[in-house]
Amino acid sequence: MIAPDKWKHFWVGVVLGLFIYAFFNYFFHLRTATAIVFSLGIVASISYIFELFSLVTGEGHYELMDAVASILGGLVGIFSIMAVLHFV
Repeated sequence: MIAPDKWKHFWVGVVLGLFIYAFFNYFFHLRTATAIVFSLGIVASISYIFELFSLVTGEGHYELMDAVASILGGLVGIFSIMAVLHFV
């Protein structure tokens, strides 16, 4: 069973992936592979920096799997918006 907080991180990652990929696609017109790499890199950075913030400040709890759940959600968001933009 997947813990409820992992689902929260997953869904936040989906939203991040959607918006970041759409941003790169709309404003920079990057090639698909480049936009995926940049978007995933930013989602991963935000996810891990948030976990480091939790570790340093003591707000919440630090857990690497939270960042992994966010990154997986980011992948789902990126590929979802890619599919939508491809067929529109």
